[in-house]
Amino acid sequence: MFGRPFVRRRPLLRAAVVGGGAYVAGRAVQRRSTERTEAEAMQDERLSDLEAQQAPAPAESQAPPAAPAGSAVADQLNQLASLHQQGALTDEEFAAAKGRLLGTA
Repeated sequence: MFGRPFVRRRPLLRAAVVGGGAYVAGRAVQRRSTERTEAEAMQDERLSDLEAQQAPAPAESQAPPAAPAGSAVADQLNQLASLHQQGALTDEEFAAAKGRLLGTA
């Protein structure tokens, strides 16, 4: 009589130990995963802050270059026109260069 109940309890005890160990291991994996995710989020936030500090102001980067003074602009336009007439510049290239000179491109 005493042998049977003892034999039945061993498999149950073994299952409880294995299940408990698996539970503890699962919790440890979950904790490490959560810590890793939080660390990555913090690192992403720090990188974003650094990028925001280093980014130039949009108004500064999009300002057109200053146009050269009076007669220099006329001389350069004449040179562009002569290059265009000689066929060294296409219509598109001539228009782009003229726009840059006048500060409209």
